Amino acid sequence: MCTLFSRCCSFTRVRLRLLGLCKTTPPATYLYTGPSKPNVRCPNSDLEKYKNLQKNFKRRLRATYSRFSGSQDKSVICGHNYVYSLEREGIYRMDRRQNEAELLLNLEQCSPGGEESGERGEWAVQRVRVSPSERHLAATIKSSHREQARCVVVKQGDAASTPKDLSHIIFTLDNVFSFEWANDEVLFYTTQEGLRCNRVFRLDLKSPAAVHRPVFEDTQPDVFVEVALSRDGRILTINSNSKTDSEVWLIDVTTPYLEPLLVQHRLPELMYHVEHWGDWLVILANTGPGQEYQVLKAPLAGPSLGSWVPVYTPCPGVTLKDMEVVGDHCVLTTREASGELALTVVPLANPLGGYSLLLPLWACSCESRRPGPAEPHDALHFVLSSPAHPQVPFSFHPKDKLLLSRPEAEGPSPEKGSGGKLSITKRLQVQSQDGTLVPVTLFHSVAAGRLQQAPLLLHVYGAYGRDLSMHFSPESRWLLERGWVLAYCHIRGGGELGLSWHRQARVEGKPAGVEDLRACLLQLHSRGISSPSRSAITARSAGAVPVGALCNTDPHLIRAVTLQAPFVDVLGSMADSSRPLTVEEREEWGDPTADPQHRLAIASYCPLHNIAPQCYPSMLLTAYSNDARVPLAGVIQYAKKVKEAVHTHLTALHGAECEHAPRVVLNVQPGADHFGPNHFDLMLEESALQLAFLYTELGLASPPRRGR
Repeated sequence: MCTLFSRCCSFTRVRLRLLGLCKTTPPATYLYTGPSKPNVRCPNSDLEKYKNLQKNFKRRLRATYSRFSGSQDKSVICGHNYVYSLEREGIYRMDRRQNEAELLLNLEQCSPGGEESGERGEWAVQRVRVSPSERHLAATIKSSHREQARCVVVKQGDAASTPKDLSHIIFTLDNVFSFEWANDEVLFYTTQEGLRCNRVFRLDLKSPAAVHRPVFEDTQPDVFVEVALSRDGRILTINSNSKTDSEVWLIDVTTPYLEPLLVQHRLPELMYHVEHWGDWLVILANTGPGQEYQVLKAPLAGPSLGSWVPVYTPCPGVTLKDMEVVGDHCVLTTREASGELALTVVPLANPLGGYSLLLPLWACSCESRRPGPAEPHDALHFVLSSPAHPQVPFSFHPKDKLLLSRPEAEGPSPEKGSGGKLSITKRLQVQSQDGTLVPVTLFHSVAAGRLQQAPLLLHVYGAYGRDLSMHFSPESRWLLERGWVLAYCHIRGGGELGLSWHRQARVEGKPAGVEDLRACLLQLHSRGISSPSRSAITARSAGAVPVGALCNTDPHLIRAVTLQAPFVDVLGSMADSSRPLTVEEREEWGDPTADPQHRLAIASYCPLHNIAPQCYPSMLLTAYSNDARVPLAGVIQYAKKVKEAVHTHLTALHGAECEHAPRVVLNVQPGADHFGPNHFDLMLEESALQLAFLYTELGLASPPRRGR
C-alpha cells in the first residue's frame, strides 16, 4: 500500500484506508517525558484572557488521559526471543525466558538535532521494524521541529552481551520515510527530500562498509514512493503513487539483489495496490463499477493488467476501507450502507464462499495491527474505537469464523462515562443543497429533551479522499461527559462513501463540500440539536478550507471556531509552483495558473480571498513555525485580515449594540511542525487552550475546580 504527502492532520498506516486518501507522514507517538521542561512559549497578550481557565482544563485533561491509559495501544512487537515496547525513554525489550526488560534504544541520546538545540524529551519513536531472526532492529525517531526522521539501525545480541553504551547502534540514516527488512542483513528504505519521496535504497549489512545502493527512482514530480512488506513477509513492494494513478514493483525477499519486477505500468486514473498469496497477487484496484475499488487476483509469474481476474466486487452502497490477506482468506474492512463497519471475508480458493460479519454498533474506527515475527499469521488482530469509546482489542480467525475481543486491561466501560451516563451514537443523513445525502455521526450523553440547550462541537475535514478521523480521543470523551454534543460531518471530498465521494468535491467541485457543511449545521439545528450561539467547529489543515469558506458566507451559523495548522490561502498556494506540495496537489485543488476555470472555482471559496466586513465567529488559529505544508505567513495574513474585517464592521455600527464582539486569536507554536508538538505536556497545553477558548466564547460556565 502507499502513502502520499498532503496537507493532512494525522497518521494513517500503509493500508487500504489510505488508498486514494490523504497521504501523510506518520506522526510520532506522544511520549510523556515526566518533569522535563518543555519549550518556553512566546508571550501573547491575546491568550492572557484564557490563561487561568487553561490551567484548570489542563489538570482535568491530564486526569482524563490517566483514566484511559490502560486502554491505549501499547505498541508492542512480539519477536521469537523478545517482546519490544515503546516507553518514554525509548525502545525496551523483554527477554521471554528471563522476563526482564532492558533499554535497547535510548531515545534521548540518539535524537536528531538534540545536540544543536540542547533540548531533550521532545523526540519520539515513529516506526519500528525487527528483522526476521531479530539480529537487527531499525526504528525512525522524529522531532516536532522537522518532518524528516532519522533511522537508527541496532545490532542485537544476547541480553547479557548487549553493551550499555551506544556501541550497538551500527548505522544511522537521515531523512528516511519508510523502511523494511528483506532479511536479517538487508534493509530497503526510501529517502525524503523536503516533502517528496521518490527514491529507494538498499542497505547491505553483510558488506564491511555497509553499502548503500540505489534500487529505484521515479522522476515524476507528483508521485510519492514508499516500500512495504507483504503480510506474510515474502514480498517487498515499491509503491509509486500520485493522487490519481499507481505503479507497483515487487522484490522477492529471498533474492533481494535482483531487479524489481513491475506489476503493471502506470495508466491514467488506474489506482492499484497488491498483497501476496502463494503463487498469486491479491490486487485492490479501482476497476469496479463507477471506478470504485474491487478485489482481483493475478499470477505472480505474469501479473500485468491483462491477467487480473475479479475475486470480489462490493454491493452498491458498500465501501472498501482496508484489505488484509490472512492465511488463505482476503479479509476486508467495509463500511456498510448503514454506516456501520463490518468484516467481509473472501476465501481466495473459493470466492463464492464469502461472508460478512458486522462489528459492534459503536465502532467508528478499525485499526489492524501488523503481526510480529513470532506471531501467527492466520489471525487478524485489530483495535476498534470511536471518539467516545476507548480502544478495544479484537482478534479474528477467518478459518473458524471466530471473532474474539481481547480486553488487555481493566478500564472504563466503552459506553458509560465516569458519571454512569450512557453515551449515545447516532448515524444520521442530512440533505445537501443539490439533494445529496451527507452522513453525520452524532455522539451525546444528554437526554433528547435537553439537546437544544447543549453546546455543539462539529468536526469536519473533506479533502484528499481521506476519512474524517474517528479514533478515540480523551478530550472528546471529557466533553461528552460534560453535556456536549459532538457531530462528525462526513462531507464530500473525503472518502467515507468511496472514490466517487472524493471525486465529487475535487478541483471545480470543491464548493460542494462547503454546501454539505452548511446543510449539516442547518439541519442539526432544525432537528433541535443545539443552536448557533452554542455551536462551534473544529478542524485541522485542509479541513480549514470548508470551515473558512463557511465563516465567510454564513458566519451567523456558529459562534466559535478552532483551527490547527489551517490551510486558508488555497489560491495563493496553488498559484505558486515553488512552494512544497503545489505541483503534487493540483489534482486535488486545481491549477489556477493554467486553467481559468480552476482559478474561478478556487477564488469562489478560498477563505483568505473572500473575507468581508461582518461579524465573524470567534477564532482560535493555532499555527506552527516549522510547518512546511502550511506556511506561517499565510495564517498570519488570514488572522490580520479577519481582525480588520471585524473592526471595520464594528466601527460601521457607530456604537449600535452588537450581539457579540468576536475575538480572533493567533497562537503561534514555535519549533513545531505541521503535526504539532510531540511533548505530552505541550500537547495538553494546546488542547486545554482550545477548551478554555470554547468555554469562554460560547459563554459556558467552566467546570468547578476540585478541592484537595
